[in-house]
Amino acid sequence: MPARRASTAPLGSAILGEPAEPVRRQRIRIQTLLTLSLLGTHFFGAVVAAVLINVVVPGPSVLTGDFVVVIAVIAPVYVLVAMIVGTVRGTRLGLEQLRWALADRPPTDAQKQDALRLPWRLTVQQGVLWFIGLVLFTTCFGVIDPSTIPKVSLTIALAGLTVCGFVYLFGEFALRPIAARALEAGAPVRRRRASAGGRFMLAWALGSGVPIVGLLLVAVFSFIRPVTPTRFAVTILTIGTIALVVGALLMWLSVRASIAPIESVRTGMTRIEQGDLDARVVVYDGTALGELQAGFNRMAEGLTERERLRDVFGRHVGRDVAAAALANADVLGGEERDVAVLFVDIIGSTEMAASRPPAEVVTLLNRFFDVVVDEVHRAGGFVNKFEGDAALAIFGAPVETTDVAGSALCAAREIARRILTEVPECRAGLGVAAGRAVAGNVGARERFEYTVIGDPVNEAARLSELAKSVPGRVAASGRAVAAASDSERALWTPHDRVDLRGRAESTTVNIPIRT
Repeated sequence: MPARRASTAPLGSAILGEPAEPVRRQRIRIQTLLTLSLLGTHFFGAVVAAVLINVVVPGPSVLTGDFVVVIAVIAPVYVLVAMIVGTVRGTRLGLEQLRWALADRPPTDAQKQDALRLPWRLTVQQGVLWFIGLVLFTTCFGVIDPSTIPKVSLTIALAGLTVCGFVYLFGEFALRPIAARALEAGAPVRRRRASAGGRFMLAWALGSGVPIVGLLLVAVFSFIRPVTPTRFAVTILTIGTIALVVGALLMWLSVRASIAPIESVRTGMTRIEQGDLDARVVVYDGTALGELQAGFNRMAEGLTERERLRDVFGRHVGRDVAAAALANADVLGGEERDVAVLFVDIIGSTEMAASRPPAEVVTLLNRFFDVVVDEVHRAGGFVNKFEGDAALAIFGAPVETTDVAGSALCAAREIARRILTEVPECRAGLGVAAGRAVAGNVGARERFEYTVIGDPVNEAARLSELAKSVPGRVAASGRAVAAASDSERALWTPHDRVDLRGRAESTTVNIPIRT
């Protein structure tokens, strides 16, 4: 069975819209959700209480002429007034406490706390209305017939508790965009005490605990005032059905409230796994699940920063060197390798710097080195360092490649060709040498760099100086040409044999047959 896709809605539900939507639209959305949820829960609670009192719960019947004023006048009027007052005051409370969000202002710590406590304050406000109703109807029915007091008071109390549970969960859902704004501005000094587990306990208490208490009380009443088996069965079936429906709905709301933040994190992790390191989730839960969302964002920011550092590091020292450095971060020293070295030195750089503005010189150098880096990478080498107007490229370290000499010779030819057409303002001498050298980290524990040390490096530097006066301005040692593949060797020809400064033996200089 395929896995169910996680919700991609930023706030866990498409009904809640987007965090960045216009403030006016968000205000209308929140106001509509609060109004509908408050009206719906009060109406549902009133219907359930009426059915239980009048039909289900055993006890003195209230469907007699003695109670006609209470049932036909007082009850409808109070229920209607309570629904209107509860809805209007609840919605107004929400909007008044959230003026900072609706005005798009940053909240204070006190306002953050108020935003996270608002579902609880709505619940208390609506609970007060039910408590007033409990006192009113218990008094009205009790004045007429005192024996109705236990039945009426307990039924209204249980129904009111259930309504308060729905108000809390619906309010928490409707106010999620505001909680997101509060948490986005930083967690308040005192976090809300509610936990993710508290939601499930609330659902259990109101969906299972309250109905069970009701059934126990019905059993107690049946001892005090015996009822027929049929009436007792009807009572049990009705309360059981209400418990199943209400319990399932409350549990679903609790589960969705707890799963939505987890799904948002799972969606974000999938995006990161696919390479989108800019993935972030909206933090809208004030419990530990919100800390999970915030933790994911911190992790994503850390990954983004690490990737940025890796990218910058790779640009500075080369991708292969960066990978080797990360694998052996604290290792100094090196190993002997057969390498080829390409040294590129611009001709007349001092004159160029004196005759052009600094910004223009930098732009010209960047164009020149773009060609160098492109061709070196294309041939499988890496530019080890830039030295003002020169560059040192290495082939065969840190990553071993086949035909390192042929790759360096090919790169030198292509660089010389492209400079003539793409950067005609610059002229450069290119020297290529090959041989045994030590490649590794050189420096101190606190600061070191990857480099290659050995005779090929010195020889390539001297050849680049010599190349400035040879045809094509590219010079390679005879040893480098001899080590190259047959196809590359065929493109070079001996030019001269010279004694390079600092070397004990003479060097055969080769130049490309055509450049």
